[in-house]
Amino acid sequence: QYGIVLDAGSSHTNLYVYEWPAEKENDTGVVQQVEVCKVEGPGISGYSHATEKAGPSLAQCLRQAEEIIPSQQHQETPVYLGATAGMRLLSLENKSAAEKVLSSVEKTLRSAPFNFQGARIISGQEEGAYGWITINYLLGNFKQSGWRKLLHSLKSLSETSGALDLGGASTQITFVPNELSSESPENLLYFRLYGKDYQVYTHSFLCYGKDQALQQKLARDLQASTSTVEISSLLDPCFHQGYQRTINISDLFRNPCTSAKTKQFPFSQLYIQGEGDYQKCRRNVQELFNKTNCPYSSCSFNGIYLPPLQGDFGAFSAFYFVMNFLNLTSEQRPVALDKAASAIESFCARPWHEVKSAYQQIKEKYLSEYCFSGAYILSLLENGYEFTEENWQSIHFLGKIGSSDAGWTLGYMLNLTNMIPAEEPPVPPLSYGSYVGLMVLCSLVLV
Repeated sequence: QYGIVLDAGSSHTNLYVYEWPAEKENDTGVVQQVEVCKVEGPGISGYSHATEKAGPSLAQCLRQAEEIIPSQQHQETPVYLGATAGMRLLSLENKSAAEKVLSSVEKTLRSAPFNFQGARIISGQEEGAYGWITINYLLGNFKQSGWRKLLHSLKSLSETSGALDLGGASTQITFVPNELSSESPENLLYFRLYGKDYQVYTHSFLCYGKDQALQQKLARDLQASTSTVEISSLLDPCFHQGYQRTINISDLFRNPCTSAKTKQFPFSQLYIQGEGDYQKCRRNVQELFNKTNCPYSSCSFNGIYLPPLQGDFGAFSAFYFVMNFLNLTSEQRPVALDKAASAIESFCARPWHEVKSAYQQIKEKYLSEYCFSGAYILSLLENGYEFTEENWQSIHFLGKIGSSDAGWTLGYMLNLTNMIPAEEPPVPPLSYGSYVGLMVLCSLVLV
């Protein structure tokens, strides 16, 4: 059997095709990803000024799915679309445009030969929870049997892995805390999976994905530097020395992440020049995390409750893409925090002309932002969530687990198709062959 999930993110959309043996629907470890197709163009929220083009942008990837899935199974293959933080922001900024984008997308998905199951904006909490389900499902943490079950019951350590997700417009942290707490109940979710109860902490920070964090930082820097009206240029330590970029002020303050900081400027464009100073960049980025007020026993930032970190964490999406680019994911043992920081510092210090010629195959926009993104990831994990030198190596940067991408889409489909039952499926009786074999073994033991 097959299922299709489209991940409509803030910067682009991916279509995933999953398959599983029909007779094993309630077994774990049998759903696997067989295809991923990256949709050309921006994320669907990028079509806010031409909403009718959002749906047709998906057509080519849907055709690819038609070729992979046998035609006699098209009609019974469910297709889901989940839109994340880019559409959450568009919905806040312009609700009617967001609705028109979704209806354009729905029209295209309904016209495909699959079984359309819905296109909607998922909440940040759902995104965090489904990412956590995906990671733990693929690692086989939910369903234990036989010796593994016994070993798990003896294991006092956390049985599940936490999930760290970073997109363009939001970031999520999700894990099972060590102790039950009644603090901030809106951040706690309860799951019953395979006969076991899980209390999961999750929080999604809208505007703290890497793209929106950069927008927030530039907006802050611009305000701090415009004490005189003539200044329309900005020296930025998070871009390489020799790099230049011009941005429109109206674009910078257009979305809800920066609009609160809007004030009148005597110029319409901002000219940015790179400085390539990692330490200065880190100090700059740290100002995005407000650590002054915490109404709970412990907080991450901006007054949001965070229980003590517990167990291993799988960090995926942009966490993985950025750290992988910086060669900080390839070693068997995770790279130590100080080594990660010095690797990013060395990369930021390279002049732009050298970086550009070394990575000619990478789009300039992405390449120019890896220095900022590396500094931002370290700030978010170290200053935001308070990972330390001691527990830094409990973070594993994951692109794939087996053949499946780490991300929220698989968890979303598993949940909507009820493929992880709340109760453990009954253990089937012994087959005749196994029964005979057991009798022979018992006889031999007795003899």
